Amino acid sequence: MTLTTAAQAAYIVAALLFILSLAGLSKHETARSGVVLGISGMVVALAATVVLAADGSGALAVTLLVVAMAIGAAVGLWRARIVEMTAMPELIAVLHSFVGLAAVLVGWNGFLQVELGGAEGGAESGGVAGTLLGIHHAEVSIGVFIGALTFTGSVVAFLKLSARIDAKPLMLPGKNLLNLGALAAFAALTVVFVASPGLGTLVALTVVALLLGWHLVASIGGGDMPVVVSMLNSYSGWAAAASGFLLDNNLLIVTGALVGSSGAYLSYVMCQAMNRSFLSVIAGGFGIEAGPAGDRDYGEHREITAIDTAGLLKEAKSVVITPGYGMAVAQAQYPVADLTRKLRERGVEVRFGIHPVAGRLPGHMNVLLAEAKVPYDIVLEMDEINDDFATTSVVLVIGANDTVNPAAVEDPDSPIAGMPVLRVWEADNVVVFKRSMATGYAGVQNPLFFRHNTGMLFGDARQRVEDIVAAL
Repeated sequence: MTLTTAAQAAYIVAALLFILSLAGLSKHETARSGVVLGISGMVVALAATVVLAADGSGALAVTLLVVAMAIGAAVGLWRARIVEMTAMPELIAVLHSFVGLAAVLVGWNGFLQVELGGAEGGAESGGVAGTLLGIHHAEVSIGVFIGALTFTGSVVAFLKLSARIDAKPLMLPGKNLLNLGALAAFAALTVVFVASPGLGTLVALTVVALLLGWHLVASIGGGDMPVVVSMLNSYSGWAAAASGFLLDNNLLIVTGALVGSSGAYLSYVMCQAMNRSFLSVIAGGFGIEAGPAGDRDYGEHREITAIDTAGLLKEAKSVVITPGYGMAVAQAQYPVADLTRKLRERGVEVRFGIHPVAGRLPGHMNVLLAEAKVPYDIVLEMDEINDDFATTSVVLVIGANDTVNPAAVEDPDSPIAGMPVLRVWEADNVVVFKRSMATGYAGVQNPLFFRHNTGMLFGDARQRVEDIVAAL
């Protein structure tokens, strides 16, 4: 068996490990094994790549490859150690940008290799022979376009998620026509590039893709950013698959297709959960004309203390906790887990209600609660718990806002009208943990804060929960 054959066999093993990893990550109980399988698959893939480089390129190429891997591993380990869970969405956006940039570089390399090697020289001289030349140039065009779009789109997503730029959607005049025009320009440039490949055409195509990626994500508001992160994950997968075709690498094709299709499906599921059109979101808000947020006067809010909240919990028969991004910011999951244990010891039924997009990232709240050792069986999805709020004694809304906003079902003019939300206001008592009366990430006022059965508990969520535990 030659080294090349062995490496290809290793790629098949790695692809199977990635598939098993996805299957494992679909359930709480098998998530850890799923992560291990994914890591194992990547180790096998990297080892096979090094073997291929050693077999065909010599010591210098292997040395450069190992040095690049070492630098990447060092940066990755460093970021993994220092990143906070609250910064996980923007970290993922940054990682997606790297995939997009890599796809652009691979595409440009594929073009320059042909230009420098000469198409008439065939594959041995760096060129591509015969009728395959047109297919090769089409692969270059598509790979560069998807990669460049993913790169700038992910950069904008990172800037929005990290609050470095405004989360509000960019509303340029004729923004939908701009997007459609960019797609038409891409199609025309691709035809020109395949027919008569040139450096100027590829530069123009790259610039169009970079601008389109920036505009698509900039046109999407903060409320839809969880879908954007998932969507960019899908784009990065297709970019990797395009690179696989260019490099004639079956593993990249398979892995990219897995990431691309799973990311697209997750985006679709999240759009369903938010009552958003999947096509509208991925087109940068195409066809969405949101109503005004409005400055309606909802009256006065009512404040409550930690001691009063403890009193409500002592008398409660059932409690539902609905966490949001604010819980992640305050690192309140540990005292929340402690509060849960104490209430259950008193015979109080405690459950968690998780909105599909709580925390700006799919599964964000589930990970935080699992980290704090909250039992899986009391962590329920929105559809599993929404009908139970009417018979719930107390709901603790810890750092959530848009996902518990009654305007979504009561105000047809609200920008979030029609978005499925946790109907917490149906409970006997609602306690909202917030630092202030500021609006949520979508920039929409929440009438829940002014309901007669709602008490506002201001301050740091972690400290307030610890105060409640102490009062109990």
